[in-house]
Amino acid sequence: MRLVIITGMSGGGKTQISRSLEDLGFFCVDNLPPVLIPKFVEVCKEAKGHVDNVALVVDTRSRDFFGEFLNMLDSLTNAGVKYDLLFADATDNTIVRRYKETRRTHPMAPKSLITEGIKRERERLAPVRSRANYIIDTSKFSKIDLKEKIGKIFGGADTREFTVNILSFGFKFGLPLDADMVIDVRFLPNPFYVEELKYKSGTLPEVVEYIEKHEVTKKFTDKLEDIIDFLIPEYQKEGKTQFVVAFGCTGGLHRSVYTAKHIYDYLCKKGINAQIEHRDLMKNDVREHLREE
Repeated sequence: MRLVIITGMSGGGKTQISRSLEDLGFFCVDNLPPVLIPKFVEVCKEAKGHVDNVALVVDTRSRDFFGEFLNMLDSLTNAGVKYDLLFADATDNTIVRRYKETRRTHPMAPKSLITEGIKRERERLAPVRSRANYIIDTSKFSKIDLKEKIGKIFGGADTREFTVNILSFGFKFGLPLDADMVIDVRFLPNPFYVEELKYKSGTLPEVVEYIEKHEVTKKFTDKLEDIIDFLIPEYQKEGKTQFVVAFGCTGGLHRSVYTAKHIYDYLCKKGINAQIEHRDLMKNDVREHLREE
């Protein structure tokens, strides 16, 4: 098990570092009292491989419990537990600006100036900082840059493959809330108005044949493939690990199902990790067996 303990200045970027590690497959716990860490590590080890990479955020928010932090680190070392100690730092001006933006109080000075809290916290954290094997000053990092740096340090641990999640849905059942991009395909020829296709889904060959025999379908799928090819590397550059694209028609039975399956097959042939879900297909009156995906 790889254990990363994140600590550092309040406003120093610990939350963003934790999120970056989570995207790398780490199991993350925020604001864990130091006294509980050895027991938590023991529980993770007993999970028999289900928890391979763990990141724990420990800082002065734990108040009096934080006084046991150095003793806890010693107990881990004495027990033979290997860990990385990452200290997140930033300039005083950066921390003040971040607190002003969020309008939160500093944990070391809840009723006084932020600068006073920063001074007290630096003094208290000095012994911890001296023991860190990674010190990251986040002052000049954008979120993307910070995520990239964390990936370079810890990316060998179960890095998640970029995934395209493809969803078909029916507008009459509501928009999907988690989609990065929603495409309305109600302009495509509708098999619903063909009696022998009315109750068949867009997964079946005869429905696919009907939709594809129209010139508009070919033009659309060509342009769709182009835009998907363009977007995927751009999303990857932004540090995303998932791209959710949703295709909608009236009921989620014919055209959206066809288009989602078309793009799914296209991406699979290119070796891109893709998953597909037909959210509303079975909410319709489907009277034919579906083609197996």
